[in-house]
Amino acid sequence: MLARKGLIHDDYLITRLAEDKANQLQYKTQTRKARFVSKNGACNVAHKNIREQGRFLQDVFTTMVDLKWQHSLFIFTMTFICSWMLFAMVWWLIAFAHGDLDPKRSSSIPCVTNIQSFTSAFLFSIEVQVTIGFGGRMVTEQCPLAITVLIIQNISGLIINAVMLGCIFMKTAQANRRAETLIFSKHAVIACRNGKYHFMFRVGDLRKSMIISASIQMQVVKKTTTEEGEVIPISQVDIQVENPVGTNSIFLVSPLIISHTIDEKSPFFHFSAFDLGDQDLEVVAILEGVVETTGITTQARTSYLPEEILWGHRFVPIVTEEEGRYSVDYSKFGNTVKVRGPLCSAKDLMEGNSNPIPSGHPSRTAKKRKSESHQASLLEKKLAAYTQSNDSSSDS
Repeated sequence: MLARKGLIHDDYLITRLAEDKANQLQYKTQTRKARFVSKNGACNVAHKNIREQGRFLQDVFTTMVDLKWQHSLFIFTMTFICSWMLFAMVWWLIAFAHGDLDPKRSSSIPCVTNIQSFTSAFLFSIEVQVTIGFGGRMVTEQCPLAITVLIIQNISGLIINAVMLGCIFMKTAQANRRAETLIFSKHAVIACRNGKYHFMFRVGDLRKSMIISASIQMQVVKKTTTEEGEVIPISQVDIQVENPVGTNSIFLVSPLIISHTIDEKSPFFHFSAFDLGDQDLEVVAILEGVVETTGITTQARTSYLPEEILWGHRFVPIVTEEEGRYSVDYSKFGNTVKVRGPLCSAKDLMEGNSNPIPSGHPSRTAKKRKSESHQASLLEKKLAAYTQSNDSSSDS
């Protein structure tokens, strides 16, 4: 059922069925290389063994903004409670030192009226810091120290409130919230345009408010080895985005197809349709601009693995003119259509050799798929034989 819905591969379904029913050979898929940037734009990097943790405390505000909501709310709640408790202890000590807690001295004027215990001092601390002012307790002019503590607590409460409101505002107005409505196509395509190969993907903005000074950048992330034998696990190579102006700026009013010409400077110059699936690389796309309504710089990211790059496909048109205005059909945003074209590399296409790959030499990916299909068919036959033997034994 899942295979008919397109959720899992047919071959994998057969082998899983054989594994569960016949409990014979196990089918294991090859572990895919970890992405550097996920499809939703999150960077798949874990920072470990950071020794200088104190650097985060030097920028407390940014650290608070980067925390999760539950952690931030917990810290602010504990900060308020601790400050109330601290000043409650101070008010109780002032009352104790002045003798206000002694019932025999009820005739004298206290430093703070109606404080008979630590509980009443705690309630007065809350009233002072959040400026409730019920009127039952008040500071008198008998103790200059009490007046000084009142000023200090008011200033401390204002600082805590300012930091809390600033963190809440920054967390709700973060630039990545605006990036939720900046979308990329699920797949990228490679097709011919004007006799040259182009690597293309589609980007769009779901909101009516524009992204000012929008720019697009592309990088190829792969593992490389230098001539001296040094292994660079994450090598980032910038690739040029096609733009007649000569810059990476775009006018993102409607969905655009971002194109990269595969020429001699392109990392895809030597790759054919059969070689692309064997490459260990990742194409990262970065869209950056200024939000028109808030003026905050935002950034949206995504990436494409070799299996997410469709060779010989083009994106279907989604912008049409209707009743004097342009209409965008986002239901076809990621739809592609297969087109006829060469399967050779851009280098061979430039040299005029449009069919350099013999049909008898498939790539490693094609061999792997053929081997997996063969294994799946064998397991299916074994399952049928196993079921038939069980039926015959039960009849006997």
